[in-house]
Parts: sequence; C-alpha cells; structure tokens
Amino acid sequence: MEVIAESMQGQGWPQLLSLTVALVLCTLIGLERELRQKNAGLRTHTLVGVGAALFMVVSKYAFFDVIDDDGITLDPSRVAAQIASGIGFIGAGVIFVRQDIVRGLTTAATIWVVAAVGTAAGAGLWLVAAAVTAAHYLVALGYPPVLRLITRRRPVTAPVRVSYQDGRGALRAILAEVTDRGYAVQEVDTRRKDSGDPDSALIDLVLQVRGGAKGTRMEELAAALAGTPGVVSVRMGEPANEE
Repeated sequence: MEVIAESMQGQGWPQLLSLTVALVLCTLIGLERELRQKNAGLRTHTLVGVGAALFMVVSKYAFFDVIDDDGITLDPSRVAAQIASGIGFIGAGVIFVRQDIVRGLTTAATIWVVAAVGTAAGAGLWLVAAAVTAAHYLVALGYPPVLRLITRRRPVTAPVRVSYQDGRGALRAILAEVTDRGYAVQEVDTRRKDSGDPDSALIDLVLQVRGGAKGTRMEELAAALAGTPGVVSVRMGEPANEE
C-alpha cells in the first residue's frame, strides 16, 4: 500500500487544473487559427498545448517514488528543454515553400507558442500562460491592420512569371512593357526549356517587380504581357506571405 500511495503522489486536482488551464488557453489560440483557415487549426494547437502541459506535469510530479533513493538526481528543466526542441518537427511540417513564396511560418510560430503556453500551464504558471495567450491575439489580430496602415504607401514586390519563345525579341519587349508601366525590376531569372525542337525553344522568365505607376494594377500588366509577341503564358505571383 505504501508503494501505491507513493505512486499516486502528483495525481490530484492541482495537476488536473494545470491540464485544464492548458486545454482552455490552447483551445483559444487554436480557435483563432481555425477561424482563419490556417494549415494547423483547433485540434492541432489544442493537442500540442495539452501534450506539452502533460510533459511538464510528468516532469514535476512523476518521480516521487524514486527521488529518495540514493544516487538519483533529477533535473525537471530537461523535459521543458526537450519540448522546446521537439516541437520544431511539427512546426517544420506546416511550412511550405513554393518557388519563392513561403507559407506557414506564422502557423509554425504559433505552434511553438502554444507549446510554450502548455508548458507554462503545466508548470503552474497560469497567469503567465494567460498573458501569452492574450499576446497571441494582440499579434494575430491587432498587428495586421497596423502593418497595413504603416506599409500602405510602400511599394509591393511580387513575382511575374512569363514563358516566351526564344529568338523573337520577346525579352526586350517584356522588360520595356514592365518599366513603361512604372515597375522597377529587382531580379531577373531565366531558364531554358528543352522542347526537343531548337526552333521552338521556350524560356521561363521570373521577374521580381516592385512599385508601379499610380493607378496601375498587376492584372493590367499581366494582360499587356500576354499580348506581347512571342509570349506563351503569364502568371502573376502573390507577394511574400508568411502566414
């Protein structure tokens, strides 16, 4: 009976309350991501946070039956350190790179934060965990309008992908069309497609353009490029987005 009593230490209302706090706070963070239809939503964030809280509870309370033995020393902070490093595997899984556009960075960062909130709740730092949850909402919902206000007059950089027939002077016409509309070309990347017919070789062109004359839109530039002799296709990329 004494062994059973020792094994039951650390299993009570304080531990369950810590897990409940982690559940509530991480659910709130996951709800925000779910409503905005991000890669990782309500269930992922909730499970990550509650799991981190459980790891912390185990680290603090699960070794009472062996801690009194001679020669045994424990460092509860080791579990928290492993949570911080191990959560990176989940975060990396929601980051996608498509050509020069990176998506999922904010979601990965949110998973990292929710693991920290769960760890704090599991450690009994409920006020700190609640404050970080509130900080998440401030950053996720309050920062975008402020950022848009600050960067409203700043030119946007976006990729323009054009495929054109080689040997018809299309590149010169494309660059002229872009600059005539007030855009600044920051980067130019060309790749030759091997079509098997040297008379119909295609060139893939990626332009990083910035700015544009007042009143001009990227759709108008795309239409103008599509009408350029020798141009086969035009795709307008999206500005870099880390969500």
